[in-house]
Amino acid sequence: MPDPISVVVCRARREDLATLVAGNTAMARETEGLTLDPATLQAGVSAVLTQDVDGHYYVAEVDGQEAGQLMITREWSDWRCAWVWWIQSVYVWPAFRRHGVYRALYEQVLHDAHEAGAGGIRLYVDSRNTRAQQVYSRLGMNGEHYRVFERVPLDPAAELELELQLELELELESEPEPGTSR
Repeated sequence: MPDPISVVVCRARREDLATLVAGNTAMARETEGLTLDPATLQAGVSAVLTQDVDGHYYVAEVDGQEAGQLMITREWSDWRCAWVWWIQSVYVWPAFRRHGVYRALYEQVLHDAHEAGAGGIRLYVDSRNTRAQQVYSRLGMNGEHYRVFERVPLDPAAELELELQLELELELESEPEPGTSR
């Protein structure tokens, strides 16, 4: 790994909107092959920056240049009686990879989560992104305990179709076999 460089990490501000949108766009394309809708993404990032939703971004800079970013959202844990911080939207610009940028972001999150009394830190990573998984493991995170299941997007028409399909399956299971009686 190249020598670490001097990384400055701070909370993102409204002025960081374009950079965060660009980072999220690049991350989705690189890690999942997705093209995000620019208007939706800009509105989503803006909602975090204006605190319309419970979350915040961190940005990392090297010599005044954007180097990386991540977003934190919170999940209440009744088992821990504390918030669990979720790391999301991680992106390190290609020129700054393998220079300690993500480590600097992560260490700031660890510090701030501890100060806030968080019950833990979690993240999810695309199962194909093995390089990121190795980084997270080297930093002491464990990916062995939970698996994340999702249903995205939620579409009312698809939900109704699935519900009808499940009802039909249940009806078929409850019908007697031919030649038998109830």
